[in-house]
Amino acid sequence: MFSGIDEVDWASMEHAYGPADDVPELLRGLASDDPAEREAALDGMYGAVHHQGDVYACTLACIPFLFELIVAPGVQDRGSVVELLTSIGGFDLDEDDEAEIDEDEIEGAANYAMAAAAVTAGAGVFFELIADEDPGVRLAAPLALATLHRHPVRVLALLRERLPVEPDEEVRLALVEAAGRVALRHRPLAGRVAQWLGRLASRAHSPRLRLAALAQLARCSPDGLPDDVVPVVSGLLREMRATPEECAAPEVDAAREDIAARKGSAPGPGRAPDAEPFEAEPVEAQPVDSEPVDAEPVDAEPVTAAETCRGEHVTTPTLVGQLRSLSTQDNAGRGAPWAADLLRTLHVGLDDRVGDRTALLADQLRSPDRRQRIDAVRMSGGLIRAWRGPYEELVALVGEQLSDPEPRLAEAASHVLEELFGLAAPAADALAARLAADPGSWVKTWASGPPGLGSTVKALARLGDARAVPALAAALELPQVAHDVGFAVGHLGAVARPLAGALRRRLAEVVLDEGAYDRASPLLAGLTGLRAGEAAPEVLRVLRGAPEYRGEWLRTAALRALGSFGPAAREAVPELRALTRRPGTASATEAAEALWAVSGDAEAVLPVLIEGLQSDQVHDRRAAAVALGALGPRAAVVAPRLRGLLAHEELWLRVDAAIALWEVSGRSRETTDALLTAWEQSRHVRLRVAECLARMGPVPEGSAAAHVLRSELASVRRHNAMDGGYGSHDIHEDEKLLALCRQALRGTGKGTTT
Repeated sequence: MFSGIDEVDWASMEHAYGPADDVPELLRGLASDDPAEREAALDGMYGAVHHQGDVYACTLACIPFLFELIVAPGVQDRGSVVELLTSIGGFDLDEDDEAEIDEDEIEGAANYAMAAAAVTAGAGVFFELIADEDPGVRLAAPLALATLHRHPVRVLALLRERLPVEPDEEVRLALVEAAGRVALRHRPLAGRVAQWLGRLASRAHSPRLRLAALAQLARCSPDGLPDDVVPVVSGLLREMRATPEECAAPEVDAAREDIAARKGSAPGPGRAPDAEPFEAEPVEAQPVDSEPVDAEPVDAEPVTAAETCRGEHVTTPTLVGQLRSLSTQDNAGRGAPWAADLLRTLHVGLDDRVGDRTALLADQLRSPDRRQRIDAVRMSGGLIRAWRGPYEELVALVGEQLSDPEPRLAEAASHVLEELFGLAAPAADALAARLAADPGSWVKTWASGPPGLGSTVKALARLGDARAVPALAAALELPQVAHDVGFAVGHLGAVARPLAGALRRRLAEVVLDEGAYDRASPLLAGLTGLRAGEAAPEVLRVLRGAPEYRGEWLRTAALRALGSFGPAAREAVPELRALTRRPGTASATEAAEALWAVSGDAEAVLPVLIEGLQSDQVHDRRAAAVALGALGPRAAVVAPRLRGLLAHEELWLRVDAAIALWEVSGRSRETTDALLTAWEQSRHVRLRVAECLARMGPVPEGSAAAHVLRSELASVRRHNAMDGGYGSHDIHEDEKLLALCRQALRGTGKGTTT
């Protein structure tokens, strides 16, 4: 084995962590009799040689040796190597991809194409492996064939022939999944596959196999699903619970865990995963007045692939080992650990059939199987994030999970409810009960970084429920205030008024050094949300003493607090006037905006804002436009300048200028035209546009604006739904958009509701 491996000039190649001279050792490690060595080698292959789906020259050089491994009967864990080869070669580069490749990506794209060609050329060997003695190999081979072989008709025929004689249930599920993959990759065969899957789903097969057939049918031909798909699936799940299946062979368990681990790897360019994407919330730099993206710090130190691929002694577990351990923990006590994967696939295939998906999840949430309920809670969050619908029953069932003694179930439910804002109302009592029963969860602390509010507290606060106030009061008494406490106060509004005193006291205690922004910003946000004008002295202290480090951010937060206080902050007028004497700066614009809110002196602020409108920075021009709009007709003199910005290349500046133009001139026609154009150009501006249309008053019947708003209300898909990620406020913003659309249409007699 490995003939010629030492003749390859590995040292001239590189992988993700440097020179590839360690690759021969990794390849030999895959053939080791020592399970730990094989695991470390596989970790190194994915961590360095095929890092996040990338293909390097050394990856290409490995392909012949990987093929040697999978046909060597004495090698253990060959199923993992089959999966590795499938990942390396499973790249499709279509004409659209080729058009998007720039010069810097040409070499990488060429590597992907060569890898696909090399692995596909040898894919015939997988025909032999589909009947291999090793069940782990048989588990991986069907998907390899469906992904890589050039003759899908032959592959499909083999899958159908193998199914009746395959003794292992897990492998039978893999055969069905592979048929679905064939149908997706080769659409002319979709009808043939759908007929076969339909027969499998309706005949006297095991409930898991029937469920797998329905899941793949939903993927490749959803119109072929039976009309009663929800009761059918619910019945299959009950059968699976009533007849626990025997554990699969250890080799199959290990192979399944490896495949699950590999599917969790980030795909390379051009890859199109078939499964529902992992919803990783994008973390972006936050403006000082924005509620932060919710994320929990990870205390565990990651294991680097560089450590394992260099053959160094590593005492910490490999990434593959950690994934296996997590998979084992996650599946502990589950009669059918693949049921969740099948149900996720089914949900993806059902797509916009929100009623069916909601009914199915409601049934899952009533299951006596806790693990199935955990899956259902998570899938409920995914459904509500992406699709609009009536979710009262589903949300109430998620809320019921909060009282379950299984901590993972209650935690999953609280995280989902946290994102729902007003939609969490059916679970309000359950949230309050959970909050009262578990004071230890009110604030979470981390090894590094500031503490944060627990999910239950945030969920209840975002509902405006006064029962969250005691938890926030307790958070304000901790040595370090939770970083998101101010935003929670803002959502509560007037019911959190009793917290104003504590916010003032803690703000007065803030030392104005380099850490001042982190300590003061949550308190300033809370006072801003309460419009607590009595806190003007404490806020002024911060404004005057802001340190150099993050000083602009801190001053901005203080100015916004003073502006929210209105006339109650009159003592700040001299300070605000002084800050406006630095025209053309962001702080001058913010100070002018606050001065207008506090004093109403248009003559003092108008020149400053006009100067800001001419700034070289788009952000400053936007801020000036928004502030001018707040002046209304008193700023009518700037209408020509604002009109000139309607043709600016920056979309958001055009939107802000259009809105300000209507506010200062009262002329809606040109503003509406500009806003509707922006609406069509970017979904991200729709909330801002809808806010303006709602303030303009009832949209005229038959107008272009009425058509656009009704089209939005008729859409089942949320306007900000993303593939592969989501934001913690997406649901809230989409629901707000729907409310604004209805408000703008009100009075036309034909407002649409969803």
